[in-house]
Amino acid sequence: MMNLPNAHLAVVEEEMVCCYLLNPAHPDNGGETEFFVARGFQIEHWGALATALRELVGSSPVAKSMASAHGAKRILDGRIGTPSGKKPWVRTLCEAG
Repeated sequence: MMNLPNAHLAVVEEEMVCCYLLNPAHPDNGGETEFFVARGFQIEHWGALATALRELVGSSPVAKSMASAHGAKRILDGRIGTPSGKKPWVRTLCEAG
């Protein structure tokens, strides 16, 4: 497996974290908020989750690549550090820019 090219340039936007991942009212949120909040992430400190996801992207190999209507996508699986001290296994989807 290969790592994500240019992973050091990964950006995790505040809007993605606050308006989707940590927003229980988002209509497409399939339990992500409950998962992350249970592990100590808080919307007031959204940067902690952004940092954890950037670290995941930088250290985990690409599990799958695919094309979409919006361009190339990469799926990465790995463990993230959390405020609770646990290191859960997560899957993230990255746009290949």
